[in-house]
Amino acid sequence: MLIRLGYDIHFDLPAPVSFVAMLNVHPSRAHDLREPDVLRLDPALPIDPYIDSFGNICTRFNAPSGALQLSNRTLIEDSGLPDEIDYTAIEHPIQDLPSNVLLYLLNSRYCEVDRLSNIAVDLFGHLPPGWSRVQALCDWVHDKVVFGYQFARSTKTALDVFTERQGVCRDYQHLAITFCRALNIPARYATGYLGDIRITLPPAPMDFSAWFEVYLSGRWWTFDARNNDNMPRVGRILMAVGRDASDVAITTSFGIANLTHFHVVSDEIPESGS
Repeated sequence: MLIRLGYDIHFDLPAPVSFVAMLNVHPSRAHDLREPDVLRLDPALPIDPYIDSFGNICTRFNAPSGALQLSNRTLIEDSGLPDEIDYTAIEHPIQDLPSNVLLYLLNSRYCEVDRLSNIAVDLFGHLPPGWSRVQALCDWVHDKVVFGYQFARSTKTALDVFTERQGVCRDYQHLAITFCRALNIPARYATGYLGDIRITLPPAPMDFSAWFEVYLSGRWWTFDARNNDNMPRVGRILMAVGRDASDVAITTSFGIANLTHFHVVSDEIPESGS
């Protein structure tokens, strides 16, 4: 299947500001792109792309005061299949984990592993290790947390989500990630496009989405504590991974940047490309 991806983001800048944007498709999906994936700025400004320590594509630029627009439209090919499942996938003893995976067992800005360890063990420690345990904690988070945009808060941590039992997609993932890490299962935060492709839902504004990945049987697997129901999602397009949401912000401004418009596109289109 072909998916039209894009965004149109506007800011009002009262003073010059330096930015880092993380708006490109992840390098692991670059081979699927059928059109260039290029950040466009208005006004046109010099940009400095680089790869961060997590392997994500980032773009630096300096913007003058006034109106600023970030936009892009690209086309990507996707299998159209739901997330892979392997019920036989196993957990690894700590001593067998690759060194570059160990940081996904540690505390991070939004994932207080030390404060939720006893709770995770009480809830899930008795379950057989492996895929089924990760799915069980994913089910628990999905069932216990109430979704609502009015519950969004930039400072909300996994412990807050556990206590308040409400949040947006990133909050679901932070709690699930923290439970995994507390059980010595490496887990990392992921963000990208996830449109309601082939899903019958009431019309709603499109946004970037969050999910998480777990390291089992020597590789990373996708889990989604928010969209964890009987409607398998397709067309998930990864943009960035990190320890939690603080590592994968869509835009980071080093100064005041007032958001005035935000629009995201992730739609299946006919194979003709029209």
